[in-house]
Amino acid sequence: MTMRNPGEDDVPSVDLSRFDNEFENAPVEEKKDFDPVPDGKYQVNVEKVELTTAKTTGNPMLKWTLKILAPHFRGRLLWRNNVMASRENIRWLKNDLHVCGLDLQKLSDLPANLEKLLDVKLEITKRTKGENENIYFNRRIVLDESTSGVAGGDFQGVQAKDEIPF
Repeated sequence: MTMRNPGEDDVPSVDLSRFDNEFENAPVEEKKDFDPVPDGKYQVNVEKVELTTAKTTGNPMLKWTLKILAPHFRGRLLWRNNVMASRENIRWLKNDLHVCGLDLQKLSDLPANLEKLLDVKLEITKRTKGENENIYFNRRIVLDESTSGVAGGDFQGVQAKDEIPF
């Protein structure tokens, strides 16, 4: 099948009529409004990272999707964007990558190393100032070998990378 751009005149017709009955009887869920995640410290997992561009400026940007593991709001998502437009932005990005255990020689090596950022566990701080929400990476979380994951609403057997005794 050939992919076509929306709006092309020769878009192949797809017969969806066999789904009409199921569609008609499918319930519509009301939109769920979630209160914002309050400011504080959270333990998160890096679920997704993508190199993209900022919509308003077109500047390169590293977009992070973080899933809260503990202590509260488990399963909720937070986002952090590292826009690359100034020397200060690059410094923040380099710090964030270092906290995640990714130390690069050149920023141009980032695209080939994005997958190394996935499933990294972090302690982060969320702060809101006016309309702006900021996410700060505090430290990487390393689970000790006797821990198989998150239990009891909080990490057990967790040590921050900088607190490991050896």
